[in-house]
Amino acid sequence: MNAEPPANPRSESIYGVMYAGLAFLIWGLGPMYWKALGSVPAMEIITHRVVWSFLFLLPLIVLQRKWKEFVDVLKNYRMLLILLLTALCVGGNWFLYVWAVNHEFLLQASLGYYINPLVNVVLGMLFLRERLRMPQILAVLLAASGVMYLTIYYGEFPWIALTLALSFGFYGLIRKIAPVGSLVGLTIETMLLSPPAVIYLVYLNFQGSGSIFHVSYTLDLLLIGCAPITAVPLLFFTLGAKRIYLSTLGLMQYIGPSGMFLLAVVFYDEPFSEAQLRTFALIWTALVIYSTDSIIYFRRNINYRPV
Repeated sequence: MNAEPPANPRSESIYGVMYAGLAFLIWGLGPMYWKALGSVPAMEIITHRVVWSFLFLLPLIVLQRKWKEFVDVLKNYRMLLILLLTALCVGGNWFLYVWAVNHEFLLQASLGYYINPLVNVVLGMLFLRERLRMPQILAVLLAASGVMYLTIYYGEFPWIALTLALSFGFYGLIRKIAPVGSLVGLTIETMLLSPPAVIYLVYLNFQGSGSIFHVSYTLDLLLIGCAPITAVPLLFFTLGAKRIYLSTLGLMQYIGPSGMFLLAVVFYDEPFSEAQLRTFALIWTALVIYSTDSIIYFRRNINYRPV
């Protein structure tokens, strides 16, 4: 029997860009979904997100033939401990993000995800002993000056932005030492968070303050829909990341916070002062320097294809 012809690299790259673009677009427009759940407390939203995501992801493990990997991780207590740490990081990140969106702090949330790549650079230097190139150092200093300027101008530290960036940064850092696929990892993370989440939801139900099955069918569907809104972009991201270079993926990641930024300013009329504009300008300049340096470094060290 003849072997299947190899996939067209150009075609694979185009599909990769499409998949990754859809993932970042969903993440960028995600605040619209969480705004629709604005009547529900953030903690209740997150517990539903955890439980329904686990129930949604578990069949995908079977369908994608990753059951053996899933079971092997469950038998590895060291790996479970690592994933418990990442679960706490991502759970805290989810909670703060949803809380920020529904309390008119979407601009700070977008700022957090803009500076996340630069936070990753600093964490790599501190914990993985990675050496920073001069453009990276300049980018980090510019971002830090933007944060300091906003702090001095308002007299208030942008803790939401930095907590989101740090929690997601540490999530990625810890996952680096856990050789687990993204689908299996997220499934186990939601599994570990599910028992306390279920207990909390049962408690709310007994108190008569739970939202699901008590308000409207629309709200019920939105709460259950927390599962696909969590898992689908992750799957698209995974499919895209396999097909395109890291430098391309790195540039596309700014689609998410850009979507949040536009929603905050254009659709939700969050106050956007001159001081915030200057801060964002410094962050954007830092990201241009960082991204340009990453592309140049990548092209010098790896045979580059133009996607």
